Amino acid sequence: MAHHCRYAGARRLLCLATALAALGAAQAVSGNEDGRFATWENALEGLHDTSGDFTVRNIGRSSIAGDDVRVRLSNVYGTQSISIVKATVGLQVNQGQPALFQDSLRKLTFNRGEESVTIGAGESIFSDPVHLRVAARQNVAVSIYAPGAQINDHTFPAPELNPPGSFISGAGDHTADVEGDSFPSTSVFDNTRVPGWHPGELFWVDLIDVRAEARGTIVALGDSITDGYQVNLGGNRWTDLLSDRIAALEPEQQKALVNAGISGNTVSRQPNPYDPTNQCCGAPAPVRLEHDVLSVPGVTDVLLLEGTNDLGGDGAYPPSPASQVIGGMKEIVQRVHARGLRIVGATVLPMCNAAGSAQEQNRLTVNAFIRTSGIFDGVIDWDAVMKDPADPTVIRADWRHDCYHPNAIGDRKMADAVDLRLFGIKE
Repeated sequence: MAHHCRYAGARRLLCLATALAALGAAQAVSGNEDGRFATWENALEGLHDTSGDFTVRNIGRSSIAGDDVRVRLSNVYGTQSISIVKATVGLQVNQGQPALFQDSLRKLTFNRGEESVTIGAGESIFSDPVHLRVAARQNVAVSIYAPGAQINDHTFPAPELNPPGSFISGAGDHTADVEGDSFPSTSVFDNTRVPGWHPGELFWVDLIDVRAEARGTIVALGDSITDGYQVNLGGNRWTDLLSDRIAALEPEQQKALVNAGISGNTVSRQPNPYDPTNQCCGAPAPVRLEHDVLSVPGVTDVLLLEGTNDLGGDGAYPPSPASQVIGGMKEIVQRVHARGLRIVGATVLPMCNAAGSAQEQNRLTVNAFIRTSGIFDGVIDWDAVMKDPADPTVIRADWRHDCYHPNAIGDRKMADAVDLRLFGIKE
């Protein structure tokens, strides 16, 4: 299942004629008058447990450089208000270690100076801006102490030390611990609250934005392939690799790229095939579109890679027909365009469906729609890039972790296949 997804190669992609024609003036940043752009995102997926008496140090990686950092904390899946007692932001010294640069720790306040804040059920809040310079591709730490609060989280098996992930402390408020002594660095590979480094787990924080000179923010809306499920062999997610490419360009060419992938997510409105309570895998993409995409500061472009979980189905919900998947995509495209934003569609990767089966025919029908319908402003044909030439129903053996997910090599191939001109970026 695409429940929970990279390396080099030829840049093969299908670009609709409208994509190249739309570049240039259409790439202006729409409605962003204050110069703020999201530099990192973490789409929350559900409600799991209540926080004990510990501090969580969430680690994310910025995509572009900027100043005047803000952090968004969310209780989008909560059934009651939560109280954030203390929160700080700082810059991580070394990957896999909780220590922060001595001069980087900043206390987060809310509502113009309040150290603590209450967030209602279904609500979010931005911190006040703090004077902190964040470099492109720098690891940022958001430490939160909220004992007794319902935990809105994001969990997936991520690369072991690469962000995203979080350190859980021993007892107490350790938001101001610069050295990180209160946060064990031992890896914990399950969704317990044992102190240590928890790859892929993050609590409450779902966005960081900065004041920057960027040309916009690209939001990657996806499922586990975007989320980074089991990017093994020591690699990064394709979104991080693509951000590396963008960060190597001149500043005036850069756009931020943020990751709104959730493992197990669906592109159509339906009960989740892996969990009918919708706590494992986030709300369907059309339901979370406003919060995770359209409300993102500075957003100019959307990259949509979804449909695998709808087409694959599982015990809680059967495989969806192509018409249902296409219907979800049409809704998303219409709403994105209504905001004056551009959207690039990506074809669904091979899924090990039997050749000639109904599921494989549905996948091929969806991909034909993505390539030829003309509703997208551009297309990335990752199906063509990733399929095995000897058997187009599967991902190349050396590039896959399992039937649905690329490994580190596969994610690199995906990142290298993207023509940045689709987003108005010249290399």
